This record gives sequence, structure tokens and C-alpha cells, in this order.
Amino acid sequence: MSAVTIKCRIISCLIAKACILLFAFSGHAAEINGATVLRGDAIEGGLIMARTAAGNVVTLDDAVIPATQDGLFIIGFHRDSDQPVTIKIIQSDGTSQLTVVTPKQRDYDIQRIDGLQQNMVTPPDTVLARIKSDQAAVAVARQQTAAAGDFWQGIDWPVTGRISGVFGSQRILNGNPRQPHYGIDIAAPRGTPVQAPASGLVTLVKDLYFSGWTVIINHGLGLNSSFLHLDHVAISTGDKVSRGDIIGTVGSTGRSTGPHLDWRLDWQGRRIDASLVAGPMPPAG
Repeated sequence: MSAVTIKCRIISCLIAKACILLFAFSGHAAEINGATVLRGDAIEGGLIMARTAAGNVVTLDDAVIPATQDGLFIIGFHRDSDQPVTIKIIQSDGTSQLTVVTPKQRDYDIQRIDGLQQNMVTPPDTVLARIKSDQAAVAVARQQTAAAGDFWQGIDWPVTGRISGVFGSQRILNGNPRQPHYGIDIAAPRGTPVQAPASGLVTLVKDLYFSGWTVIINHGLGLNSSFLHLDHVAISTGDKVSRGDIIGTVGSTGRSTGPHLDWRLDWQGRRIDASLVAGPMPPAG
């Protein structure tokens, strides 16, 4: 990614006992006042990993976000994050430091997928109750809490292969416009092992109507990985997994035209681009 010029304006003021420093960034979070950025950038679909002093409270637009006892926290930006956000670090003595971040905007592809079974594009009324139940199960899984694992050291690709679908693309299914794609599609032979990209707690293992056999892993601090269209699942809900553990195999279950893994990340309801977090795809083998 090319470097983005940072324009910042510093305003110092004294309010009640809080000395507040306000930095306005355009497109790239080089720093967060009161914290050290470990990884990531302020960009649509991006994820920032940072650390502040132990005991500090972190808020995002005045909502407290989870942090570990030693001050690790993360902030994610949804596909369509086009408004500035305010990050506040509140110290134990009552002083606060603010960082106002405007995420860099992105252009997204349009992807046309034909040849899908029509009942997977426009489901019949007989399966609507199942789809609603599937959505509720996924929502519950994503809202669970888990101890923070080792994701802050980096997130690995769960499988290597050809990228056949990218994050954020507008999907046209059998000629019908549908919601954007929030995952990364990785084409690989059926049966290829899928590995946990970081440690975490398995919060869902379920055969869903659209995504087939699906696994969700909570990595802590509200960060989840989802793995869709699996052929075989090797773990169960409630299991704790370590980085590199086999969680299943590549398949083509659910709404799919061929064997691939649809890998997704989300944080606090925001959809994150896994390819930005994991970096370049490593060579096969």
C-alpha cells in the first residue's frame, strides 16, 4: 500500500482536569495518542491492533471497547466506514487523549457469479425459517466473549490457493444484485486442510443454508474468524484451538459453484478484510 500523507492539526486544551490532544488523520493511523499501534491502518475493512498502558480505558465514539489487562485493544473499520471516528484513551488519573481518524476510502469490484441453483439465489418460502434460525445462531456466536489469544502477533492464511473472490465486491448472482461479499474466497482442491489462523474459542459449528458447513472462531476482544463451505469439520463448539490446528477441509457445501474456502473476519459487527490483516498470500507448500 502506498504511503498516505498525514495531515494533522493539534489542539491543546484543558477541560475539567483532562488535557486532551486532538489529532485529525486522513486515511492512515500512524499513531493513536496514548497508545502504540502494533499493526494495521485506518482504511475501510482495516483492523488496527494497539496497546496502551495497563488500566487505561479505551472508547470508540464514546462506547467502551474491550482491552486486555496489559492494555491490548483493537479497532476495526467496516466496508463502508466513510465517517470519522473518535478514539479516546482515558487514564486512571482522569486525563484523556483523543485521536480522530477518518478511514481511507476504497473502490470495490463488481463480481458476477452465474450457474448457481436458483433456490440458493431466491430461496423458497419453505426454507425461510431455517435461514432466519441460521442468522440468529451466527449472531449469537459472534457476540460471545473469549480470552485474547495470539492474533496480535499476526493472523495466518488458513489455506493457500488462488484468490477467486475479494472482500467488498458487489455480488451479481445469476443476474440478480445481492449484498457485498465480506469474505476472501480461496479456491483449493476439495479436502485441503484448513488451519486456524490464530488461537481462539470455537463458538459455532453448524451446517447453514447459504454457507454450508461453517465454523466460527472467537480470537478475543470481539474478533471472529468465519470459515464457510467446508466439506468436513474436525472440531466442535466449545473447543479451544491453537494457531495451525486443523479445523476442517475445503469443500463446496451451501451456495457454492466449486471447492473453495470463504474466510471472513468481523469485529464488533464490522466486517473486516482478512487479506489486509493477513498480508500477501504465502506460496503454496
